[in-house]
Amino acid sequence: MNIELIFSNKNSLDKGIKFYLNKKIIKKISPNKELVNAHLEKAKHNLEFFNLNKQKSKFNDWLIVALYYSLYHTTLALITNKNYSSKNHNATILLLIKEYSITKDEANLINELCINKEDAELYTNLRIDRRNASYATNIKFSKEKIDEYKNKVLDFINKAELILEE
Repeated sequence: MNIELIFSNKNSLDKGIKFYLNKKIIKKISPNKELVNAHLEKAKHNLEFFNLNKQKSKFNDWLIVALYYSLYHTTLALITNKNYSSKNHNATILLLIKEYSITKDEANLINELCINKEDAELYTNLRIDRRNASYATNIKFSKEKIDEYKNKVLDFINKAELILEE
């Protein structure tokens, strides 16, 4: 998925969302604060697993998986907060971009409370590494890469919590 293209082409974003709505992969749902909170708790649960196991570099592939699913559940909390459910990772990122991205002028005013291109790229990049960690037989992830992802995921969770407090 080309995040740059999606951010620069609203028509492409709308077409993708319409496709997933028609396939019933994305659905409009009633407000559900309990589900929002449940997704945030699951994100923190996955992060706790990461923290308990981060010293065991033999399992860096599973650390990537835990970080990705922490990020994914945070994203699900955000889209649930906008009354959507999603059964697809690509559909989820499209909804996140549609519902939480803002213009560059708006970003200059409130950058901390928006989902930006870097956040979407984190989602996409970590998803690719999660897939490799889950299915490839020879992928190794460095401690530096794990730490970089951990910091970015934690920042994303904190940003999402600020957004959801509004």
